[in-house]
Amino acid sequence: MSVIKVNVADIVGGGYGKFWRWQGRYRVVKGSRASKKSKTTALWYIYHMMKYPAANLLVVRKVARTLQNSCFSDLCWAIERLHVGRYWRATRNPMEIIYIPTGQRILFVGLDDPLKITSISVPKGVLCWMWIEEAYEITREDDFDRLDESIRGLLPDGLFTQVTITFNPWSDRHWLKKRFFDDPDENTLAMTTNYMCNEYLSDSDMALFEAMKKNPKRYRVAGLGNWGVVEGLVYDNWEEKSFDIDEVRSRPGVRSAFGLDFGYTNDPTALFCGLIDKGSKTIYVFDEMYERGLTNQHIAKLLIRRGYGKERIIADSAEPKSIAELREAGIIRVHASRKGKDSINNGIQRIQDFHIVVHPRCVNFLTEISTYQWNTDNKTGVLINKPVDYNNHLMDAMRYGIMDAVQEDGFSFA
Repeated sequence: MSVIKVNVADIVGGGYGKFWRWQGRYRVVKGSRASKKSKTTALWYIYHMMKYPAANLLVVRKVARTLQNSCFSDLCWAIERLHVGRYWRATRNPMEIIYIPTGQRILFVGLDDPLKITSISVPKGVLCWMWIEEAYEITREDDFDRLDESIRGLLPDGLFTQVTITFNPWSDRHWLKKRFFDDPDENTLAMTTNYMCNEYLSDSDMALFEAMKKNPKRYRVAGLGNWGVVEGLVYDNWEEKSFDIDEVRSRPGVRSAFGLDFGYTNDPTALFCGLIDKGSKTIYVFDEMYERGLTNQHIAKLLIRRGYGKERIIADSAEPKSIAELREAGIIRVHASRKGKDSINNGIQRIQDFHIVVHPRCVNFLTEISTYQWNTDNKTGVLINKPVDYNNHLMDAMRYGIMDAVQEDGFSFA
């Protein structure tokens, strides 16, 4: 193998020295957007798998379908960033990355495929490293424990077992805080990062964070990487639970509800997919779409690919041009939400009358609903009757879809 000379310190940049050197059991990193945590983790694994010829990596997210556009893409980016593409082979089906000189593997699995997790093995070396990305999505600590137990066994001299956990700290009520941050032991590195350690941000990127300071609650989490403090939740009438979508859909009187909130660069486009059982006053959340950077053409293609192109979809009425473009692209049953006085609060009150069952695969919906809270008065700190306008894209989309489906007198609160 020819020698490739790269300056790893220049590629990685600052802020992650201890992370790079740590060999304890757990590396747990909470951070803001643009804090380099995922990119740095990807660089670390590519570099160190080439250094340790017996090491193999398991990459985990709660839902398998989210891996390709996150961890898989980040690891492929790291390979190119380190200029070692000739030594690696990446395939999407099956999703894996192989270090060609030794046959070491990077494997990908979602918690929604438990049988695959228990049957994972590697043909060469040992499965000694695991990266759990967006760990906030894992709401049950028992699920983490089962993953943790899968990384075990005797190791060659010099190699070490390690689990890396990366996430955005939306709520201080999450089990990750108590487990790793409140009282970390000697085997745990628990660290917080934010955009200020990212020397690769442009002036326009920095301006976005400066503007974010106008919303202190948002800046606390998305800017500084600190724990979100959740007070006064809007919805407490929900649970995370698996259910048979076809069985619910076949019940008499059950109807579907789809809502769409537009985004682009900084905010995601969010699609809410639900079923309403009016008899039992239950909303079943069975699917979602949550992606940034989508043009209207891309949105239409995704809706068709996911099988929702012919559904009645209620979209944000503030985007009439986007709605028109979706119709031109074949989404002919998309309609604008209708708004009225106090429409947000009226919509919330109607949804509060239902019990909400959220399928575990709807990870972004779970994140939003568990942190969606009433705002506070800036002077008194007292809760006011207005929800925080942040991290609420699926909450808005739900309101559009549900209120259309349960409309009375031809009027839909949106």
